Amino acid sequence: MIGYVVRRLLIMIPTLLAISLIVFVIIELPPGDYLESYVAELESQGESVDPKEIEFLRAQYGFDKPAHQRYLHWLVGMVQGDFGYSFEYRLPVSEVVGDRLVLTILISVATILFTWMIAFPIGLYSATHQYSWGDYGLTFIGLVGLATPNFLLALILLYLANVVFGTSIGGLMDPQFLDQPWSLDKVLSVLAHLWIPVVVIGTSGTAAMIRRLRANLLDELQKQYVVTARAKGLPPFRLLIKYPLRMAINFFIADIGSLLPSVISGAELVAIVLSLPTTGPILIAALQSQDMYLAGSFLMFLATLTVVGVLISDLALAALDPRIRLQGGSTR
Repeated sequence: MIGYVVRRLLIMIPTLLAISLIVFVIIELPPGDYLESYVAELESQGESVDPKEIEFLRAQYGFDKPAHQRYLHWLVGMVQGDFGYSFEYRLPVSEVVGDRLVLTILISVATILFTWMIAFPIGLYSATHQYSWGDYGLTFIGLVGLATPNFLLALILLYLANVVFGTSIGGLMDPQFLDQPWSLDKVLSVLAHLWIPVVVIGTSGTAAMIRRLRANLLDELQKQYVVTARAKGLPPFRLLIKYPLRMAINFFIADIGSLLPSVISGAELVAIVLSLPTTGPILIAALQSQDMYLAGSFLMFLATLTVVGVLISDLALAALDPRIRLQGGSTR
């Protein structure tokens, strides 16, 4: 086990180096840079641009250096914990993310818990009561949830809240707490608004998870070892929990590789519609304005979480499912 983990950790190094190079090249591919976009924006607003100031900023931000030097500077800085400087916000990347990262993690973790708490019992019921009225009803609700885009559900909730209750549900806290230090009142305000994005983001994820759990569990319940356990008189609930469910939740564990980065990136479209102060809109704005250090550092963080998540899921699957072995080779 230890040797396997060490090998995987060593493989992560060239993997992340290759990803960093790809990320940098993709960000550099569009013509121009942040300063050219900045100048074009000023000119469109009818403001004059001082060429000397632009040249000074170009030298200060390192745009006058070759691309390979800027890449090495960015890479060495990330290794040392310096993620660079955001041109648009004119602040270090770590300060730009700041509280937005905390709020994004809070929303994502709450959404994951909401999804699992709803999907597990419904999926178990649908699989153990196949073709019942309850199964048909839950299947219909699940298909509606899969077919409804998150951003559309967010728009519907915004409209209903404004028309029926005369209130705005946008944002993650009351306006008076924006840009204010954390306090008990601010925490309570966040918790009061938290259920809205959790329900919106978690709806489609819950519906999809119900369908997957039902399908996997039905497949396991038809296998021979389940028939044998029933013939031996094993209680139904104990049989369900001990064997088929354990095999059917493999895909939950395998999804950890994509689950960790989604905890940080959040649902970008929903965040924009609901005006959530999360990291998703920042990433979109950084890519649009070619704020390379902010966008690149964010993408590298997501890539690192993906690589780590895949390792965690592999180890968890090996611990959960005895059919999976970390070491290759045949057994006698």
